[in-house]
Amino acid sequence: MTTTNKSYKTAFIFLTSLFFLWGFITVLVDSLIPRLKEVFTLSYFQAGLVQFAFFGAYFILSIPAGNILAKIGYKKGIVLGLVTMALGCLLFYPAASYRIFGIFMLAYFVLAGGMTILQVAANPYVAVLGSEEGASSRLNLSQAFNSLGTTIAPAIGAMLILSDKVKTKEEIASLAAAEKEAYFVSEASAVQSPFLSIAFFVVLLAVTFIFVKLPTIMEKIPNKGYKALLSKKSLVMGAIAIFVYVGAEVSIGSYLVSYFMEMNLAPLISSNETMMSIANKIATLFNKTFTNSDPKSLLGVFVVFYWGGAMIGRFVGAYLTKILSPVKVLGLFASLAILMIIISVSTTGLMSMWAILAVGLFNSIMFPTIFSLSLEGLEDLKPQASGILCTAIFGGAVIPPLFGMLVDGLGFKLAFVLIMMCYIYIYYYGRTKTKTSQLQDI
Repeated sequence: MTTTNKSYKTAFIFLTSLFFLWGFITVLVDSLIPRLKEVFTLSYFQAGLVQFAFFGAYFILSIPAGNILAKIGYKKGIVLGLVTMALGCLLFYPAASYRIFGIFMLAYFVLAGGMTILQVAANPYVAVLGSEEGASSRLNLSQAFNSLGTTIAPAIGAMLILSDKVKTKEEIASLAAAEKEAYFVSEASAVQSPFLSIAFFVVLLAVTFIFVKLPTIMEKIPNKGYKALLSKKSLVMGAIAIFVYVGAEVSIGSYLVSYFMEMNLAPLISSNETMMSIANKIATLFNKTFTNSDPKSLLGVFVVFYWGGAMIGRFVGAYLTKILSPVKVLGLFASLAILMIIISVSTTGLMSMWAILAVGLFNSIMFPTIFSLSLEGLEDLKPQASGILCTAIFGGAVIPPLFGMLVDGLGFKLAFVLIMMCYIYIYYYGRTKTKTSQLQDI
């Protein structure tokens, strides 16, 4: 192995730790919402703004982050992202202490801003750590560890943040003034401690990146502006593909329990010994319990298969995109996602449930593969192109509400046509990239 290959391997390991980190933190914050709703006495609308702040950071900060990277390079950009994340974590302390929702929203936006900078820096950095042909495979493997973080985080959140019962608004109102204050202090501490620990770890990681020797790749890139990038059809089409992919993935994940409730799956699962055995084993891992009178918690247990499928698929996809053309793998997985949705909406019961959960498996390779394909041939424009692609993650804030509106008006079965259209576009993007590659080979 050459010195360059060794340095690339070291860099890849360090970068992959970042993918795990932001996946873990992203989902860990979801565990905060039940506590935050009581600590800050939030309405459901205000609680929903938490996710909007996350995707809003990508929308507002991705392109500026690309410009910053063009000036300071990937390594310094990663350190900047980590320091920004640590600052966001530290802001959770006063937010919880003073129970001011505005400070919390600022903390979450700063935290998400740091993750945005990391995404803009780390995704293209992984893509250029080796041959362009292997970019999709490397990015799939890194994203697999991102999914590992999102899979582990709910269990950690359940143990550290949701380990005791969150009181309802009525229960809080019935407490004496001193008891109420003590309860709020306890709740604030449950929020503060994990994020102080995360802040310490992130700062430690930032210091490590300052001193670790990483390969210098395209440092201090001349800022050529976005006009040249917007003329790149493959990049623009890739950004649209990222937009619809994230929107479709978040839409399905957000509405799975409601979809299962509408199909009245709880009684079917409760009467099935095998399904109940699976549910109990998963619930134990996440420190949760449920009863037949609580169908939402029972059905919610099975959502782990949707996100866990994405993790498994990315490890498999890292191998598939290494031995097969990434565009062909993308087209195959998009086709299978469409097929699973068709099966789900045209059947009932457990068949419908497992079909829609299987979409998570075929989602797996889409983001990293689309991302790496969109960056092909852009050379020193990759940091700014990454900014455009990360801005498209805002699809996660746009498509789910549209899907919800369709569900309200037409029901789930017809609303899934919107999600199918997202995957049809991704399939079309893959086919377009295939034709482009074939033309280049002639």
